[in-house]
Amino acid sequence: MPQASSLSPRFLFILLGALAGLTPLAVDMYLPAIPAIARDLATSIDGAQLTISAFLGGFAIGQLFYGPLADSFGRKPVILAGLTMFAVASVGCALSTSLPTLVLARVMQGFGAAAVTSVNTTLIRIIYPKAQLGRGMGINATVVAVSSVAGPTLAAGILSVAEWPWLFAVNIPIGLVALWLSRRFLPDNPVRVSARRFDWRDAVMNALTFGLLMASVEGFSHGLDPRLLTLGIAALLIVGFFFIRSQLREPYPILPFDLLRIPIFSVSVVTSICSFLGQMLAMVALPFYLQHEFGYDEVATGLLMTAWPAVIMVVAPVAGMLIERIHAGLLGGTGLTAMAAGLFLLAFLPEHPVPGDIVWRLVLCGAGFGLFQSPNNSILIASAPPERSGSASGMLATARLIGQTTGAALMALLFHIVPDDSTHTALLLAGGFALTGAVVSLTRIRLPLPEGLARQKK
Repeated sequence: MPQASSLSPRFLFILLGALAGLTPLAVDMYLPAIPAIARDLATSIDGAQLTISAFLGGFAIGQLFYGPLADSFGRKPVILAGLTMFAVASVGCALSTSLPTLVLARVMQGFGAAAVTSVNTTLIRIIYPKAQLGRGMGINATVVAVSSVAGPTLAAGILSVAEWPWLFAVNIPIGLVALWLSRRFLPDNPVRVSARRFDWRDAVMNALTFGLLMASVEGFSHGLDPRLLTLGIAALLIVGFFFIRSQLREPYPILPFDLLRIPIFSVSVVTSICSFLGQMLAMVALPFYLQHEFGYDEVATGLLMTAWPAVIMVVAPVAGMLIERIHAGLLGGTGLTAMAAGLFLLAFLPEHPVPGDIVWRLVLCGAGFGLFQSPNNSILIASAPPERSGSASGMLATARLIGQTTGAALMALLFHIVPDDSTHTALLLAGGFALTGAVVSLTRIRLPLPEGLARQKK
């Protein structure tokens, strides 16, 4: 059996990127089918959107749980456990015949996927030389982009010959192959905090805090009874208070508030939230926008949406190399400005757009996002001490999930308050959030870069 230590860093990067690609595959492949799921399960549009929020909610609850757990017990076992849960939950998704069962299965699927995503960037930092961390992140982002490209394209192919449950069935063999590869090739954990104790009480409080937060946001978006919503918010405030108080006293907290004291780290977290909020808001809106406003079918929608992640494959590795010459804050600000421009242009498509009209705007969005992602991730991971890399990776995932979950919930809210113009409004708001992220990113130019990234400035 090949030993992980004898394998090339490039192979390990590709493997780690492929593992991280499970999450975008599980989301992006699914998006073109949302209108069909709403129809087949006899639910509303915002009801079908709830299945997206369920995945993201499970992911959000899991990702802060797994980071510290990996620092305590090793990253490889955590990834293996997460992949097992992902594969089992995918079976449940494929067999679901009602909205409640699909929502439950999606929660478990997201919880399993969180283990992979929250740990893999930490392994990249361990494997790749510090001075070339940006390149490592670029390679990883490229492989992740491959999954994002494959998602809508694979969805288009499957939906042309089969029903939407097969979109979930495909994840079963993918998850099993990923499990086998990880068990055989991933290195054991070389950075381990032996004295660290994993606090299960805090883990439960973390799950309750984020679960109640997401439930409150979704409840507000879906018009939940105000009395129940008030009760949920009250529970959130009580549990959240005790959770935060406990975390501030911990030397190795699940939610690393102490890392937010690092200026460039906290600014990068805010940038991530803004960018992923805009991205998810746009990605949820686009299937309805293209199908209901312009008459494209599910297959065409999947193929058109491929343009966004496809260009990331080209731009992400270039951005990873540019970090060695150009300030990461400037790269991120420029990228998010381009993404905002693409989103605004999508909101003002001509009355009868041809595919080319849509594709070049999506390409602009993808190019901008690709230029932002690698530099931002590099700063986040490099800013934390090596022994806290698991927590930093978890915070990266947290920022992404807060943005994505809020974006999905905001889309549901728009379906309620502006039903006749919800998708157009969503694209305008998405552009606004991307532009806000660009402004925040540019503030990092005046801040000192972490070791490794700073040395490469010319």
